Amino acid sequence: MPATSLKTRIKGFETWFRDTYGTDVSTPDARRRAWWDFQLMDHAFFRVWWTNFAELAPGAFRSNQPSPDRIRAYAAQGIKTMINLRGVGRHSHYLFEQQACAESGITLISHRLYASQLAPRDELLALYQTFRTAEKPFVIHCKSGADRAGLASALYLMMICGTPVAQAKQQLSWRFLHFSNSTTGILDYMLDQYQLAFDRDGISILDWITNIYDPAALTTAFRALKG
Repeated sequence: MPATSLKTRIKGFETWFRDTYGTDVSTPDARRRAWWDFQLMDHAFFRVWWTNFAELAPGAFRSNQPSPDRIRAYAAQGIKTMINLRGVGRHSHYLFEQQACAESGITLISHRLYASQLAPRDELLALYQTFRTAEKPFVIHCKSGADRAGLASALYLMMICGTPVAQAKQQLSWRFLHFSNSTTGILDYMLDQYQLAFDRDGISILDWITNIYDPAALTTAFRALKG
């Protein structure tokens, strides 16, 4: 069976299974189905002991997708805000997170970033506003806590803490299971291009994103570089 056909079948099964619980996980049957989807389709069982959790700066942390139990533990530790980089949807991970945050008194703020492509300018500027206004302490997370969380963490350090790009870029590293030699290297490439602009005229990361950042042009250049 061709790989594309197998991938299509798996995707179809995931969609069908998701339809069996819909958008409400409050009933026992729906919650059970969604829980299996969370464990198997979203690979939550990998994240039972592996959290990819780290502190960025006082009051700012990063991690992979937390389970409801971990969200409750974060609340007990004083976390006030969850910054979800996977967007809003009817997937089990979001439904469980939404419910657990509401029950635990944690504010859930969602943005959509990508591991292998660049986000629109407006999304990055909206993320900056979240960084400025979100109640601390907060946790930034994506699925694995490697790529999207790495980029957002680097942006937080540069935008809010004034951290040099070379130091902030360490948030995108193998230590968090980010590998620049894959398609996710486009995130490194973006920061490298900002570094060149900064070296040339000292532009801030916020001004660069606002006035110069062009995800389409950067993507074209990155793909040409990779051949």
